[in-house]
Amino acid sequence: MDSETRRSRLVGCYVTIPTMFKDPDLAVDFDAISRHVRFLVDGGLQTGSAVLLAGGAAGDFSTMTFDERAAVAETVVQAAAGRVPIAMGGQTTSTAELVRIMHAAERIGADFVQVSPPFYFEHTEDDFYEHVLAAAEAADVGLIVYNTFWTSLGISGALVERLAEIPNVVGLKWSTPDTGMMSFEQIIARFADRFAIIDNQMRYVVSHILGARAIEIHVANYWPQWAVGLWAMLEGGEYVAAQRELVRVAMPFMALWAEMESFTGGDGYLDKLCMEIVGLPSSRSRPPTRDVRPAFSEKARQMLLACGVPGVLG
Repeated sequence: MDSETRRSRLVGCYVTIPTMFKDPDLAVDFDAISRHVRFLVDGGLQTGSAVLLAGGAAGDFSTMTFDERAAVAETVVQAAAGRVPIAMGGQTTSTAELVRIMHAAERIGADFVQVSPPFYFEHTEDDFYEHVLAAAEAADVGLIVYNTFWTSLGISGALVERLAEIPNVVGLKWSTPDTGMMSFEQIIARFADRFAIIDNQMRYVVSHILGARAIEIHVANYWPQWAVGLWAMLEGGEYVAAQRELVRVAMPFMALWAEMESFTGGDGYLDKLCMEIVGLPSSRSRPPTRDVRPAFSEKARQMLLACGVPGVLG
């Protein structure tokens, strides 16, 4: 597949699939993952309006073995059955493991691999460039570069310029420290013609105006119809209505997430809790992330009711 075709498919709601586990041993629940993918696709998250990410941060990648990560991605690809593009999470501290992930993604039929600067050590930009280049040369799979500046290296505009020279780097999942200097907007305005840019900062209206082609959106996991409707507003230029919906539905979700960060670390635990409250297959996250359900179930339920989420259980 050529780069332009890959970019054209990287559009809409970018949704991380939570990895569900079984009690009591917290083995991966592949059946629950398959059912959730089908729920999302049936809810409108399909080619042209969405891309699904298997084994991202909100998919508990950091607690899984390599074989589990590959099996989860394969499960998502099979459940999607070609109805929506699939990305595989490629965050790792090892370039050799990233190459293995690329081979696995190509074997199972994933469209993209999402890759971030290695964490723990603060690597240099040359380190990361060679990390990405090794991935690009390993397999014929599109690459999405994710600026996880809060874990180690923050990607500069100069490095984005260099990454633009690698043909199968087709996506840029972007957020920046919020300094008020418009550094987030500058990258989107500068590179929207080269990359399919995914807004990871919830500035959906501004980023869409500037040419971003996708939005990271957690609410989609428990209310896909709302997420698809929000994307349609953006595509239709209904920016005031879209911003109002963000404030009405997404802002309460993020406020509760911020409160929960004083209780536990990790990602995706609020997605899972909301899914459980509307009757979807779900689970806790693996330790060291603590089980949020005893402390936050009722707060989450009230938040969902206030936002008008359908199917909230009593």
